[in-house]
Amino acid sequence: MAFDFATASEVVFGRGRLSELPARAAMFGARMLLVTGSRPERAAATLELLRGQGLACTTFAVSGEPTIELAREGVRLAREAEVALVVALGGGSVIDAGKAIAALLGNGGDPLDYAEVIGKGRKIDKPSLPFIAVPTTAGTGAEVTRNAVLASHEHRVKVSLRSVHMLPKVALVDSELTHSVPPEITAATGLDALTQVLEPYVSNASNPVVDALSLEGLSRAARGLRRAFRDGSDAEAREDMALCSLLGGLCLANAKLGAVHGFAAPLGGSFTAPHGALCARLLPLVIATNIAALRTRAPHSPVLERYATVARVLTGNRGARAEDAVTWTEALVSELGIPPLRTYGMTASDIPDVVQKARRASSMKGNPIELDEAELGAILEAAL
Repeated sequence: MAFDFATASEVVFGRGRLSELPARAAMFGARMLLVTGSRPERAAATLELLRGQGLACTTFAVSGEPTIELAREGVRLAREAEVALVVALGGGSVIDAGKAIAALLGNGGDPLDYAEVIGKGRKIDKPSLPFIAVPTTAGTGAEVTRNAVLASHEHRVKVSLRSVHMLPKVALVDSELTHSVPPEITAATGLDALTQVLEPYVSNASNPVVDALSLEGLSRAARGLRRAFRDGSDAEAREDMALCSLLGGLCLANAKLGAVHGFAAPLGGSFTAPHGALCARLLPLVIATNIAALRTRAPHSPVLERYATVARVLTGNRGARAEDAVTWTEALVSELGIPPLRTYGMTASDIPDVVQKARRASSMKGNPIELDEAELGAILEAAL
């Protein structure tokens, strides 16, 4: 048995711990780039908190999911302001943008020098500028991952910059920041978090540490996601989902994902759609297809028992079979109102192109069994 496990230098988790941000930021310098969502005014209280401690903040707003061009602009602004650190306060897109900017500030060059698939794929071999991640949604777990996902409109795909040097210095997770997230975003981000504790557990690169974290994350999602969706002020449910998201980030950073995220990269690059909603729509379909493929081509695979364990954790039924995970996730996706892929403009004519791109995606390499083109196409057809 051999495996590596890496994460943020420090994880700070708990309700009300945003108040600790100024002191932790000050350890790295007095001038920072504060990366926020599309409405920077939502960060006004945090900005006041930071400036009240004598920290100089240059703000940079991220509208939608980050792109190659946006990363370039953030680097330019940060250099002009001569910042000593980058702080990202927001959802996964904001944190990915901040992570990419910090890496480029520490290593120089252009995003395409380091991008997978469409870029030169150069190694990020120098430390990023100090980076602090403060998530305001419970979904991506980007606060503890070693990659940043950027969209390239030119190539119609999403790709990653990836390095252990991109892990944040501090991941500060305060579930109180998620209480105002509306139900539809709670649903999409929550199902993304669920996917990110499930896929590593059944991936071809799982390990004992990831296994333990995955099962705890699945338990938290089973208990908290419906409650957080129905009542955003449910503090315990919000805390469950913040922890599930954090655990998902730890898992995917130290194992692999699978077909859900293999599809999400080209779909997100081709259509304007929230990443979490794409994952949510695909999750039960990928589970069903994987189980069927395993039963047909690898009936003695231990992954089938892993899917049965997933089903038992999600349903609370000790006698659950692997297929019960499909039924449970289908019901959850329906209850949470996840829309079909056609909502975002996808049609049947797009399926062949998406399948080809998905087969090349790095996440697809972690799927527990190789799916053929017909199986991948059938998943997308059912998701339409």
